[in-house]
Amino acid sequence: MFKGRHFDRSVILLCVRWYLAYSLSLRDLEEMMAERGISVDHATIHRWTVYYAPLLLEQLNLRKRPVSRKWHIDETYIKVRGRWMYLYRAIESNGDTVEFWFSSRRNLAAAKRFLFKALKRHGRPERIVIDGSQTNREAILGCDTADRLRDRSRRKLEPIRIRQSRCLNNRIEQDHRAIKRRVRSMMGFKSVNSARAVLGGIEMIHMMRKRQARYACTHQPSLAEQFERLAA
Repeated sequence: MFKGRHFDRSVILLCVRWYLAYSLSLRDLEEMMAERGISVDHATIHRWTVYYAPLLLEQLNLRKRPVSRKWHIDETYIKVRGRWMYLYRAIESNGDTVEFWFSSRRNLAAAKRFLFKALKRHGRPERIVIDGSQTNREAILGCDTADRLRDRSRRKLEPIRIRQSRCLNNRIEQDHRAIKRRVRSMMGFKSVNSARAVLGGIEMIHMMRKRQARYACTHQPSLAEQFERLAA
């Protein structure tokens, strides 16, 4: 993963972790590294983040604990080059992150793509809570029907129950805040690709803090230790 890099893996992981986890700008990190005798440009730190965040997220997903069968789904706004785009997110009844998907559009096709991704990775939920969005309701019904038609087992699959309630969906609205808090200090993204990679990294940090990954150790590793294990 780090072969051929000019900088040591510990420096790269430190910069990527600090940028994703804390309200630091790229220039803040450039200055902090300089104080430690390491000369690295802020643009290089950004390239590291865009490159390594998806790789580390992939490793985390391989260790991710199973989620419950009661989900909350919603989308939130993210600005890219002055234009609002959408981060679809799902959490389960205990607050753990189920899945997320970044889309330039907020429509039925985007909602279905997000749900198919969640169903493929985590299986069928018993119930999904949404707000008043009719588009999300139609997406759930469409994905549920398609999933049951594709199923080749002889067992009878119960339809996914849909609960529409703004009050009950406050749980995911609160969970959005951890993501939006970090994004807000970044002052927006310059491209869709970098936004997708960085948002994936921020979601990864959020899942690490929720202790959603399994590790072969008796204690719960720190954020820094989790990064080391994922990059090993």
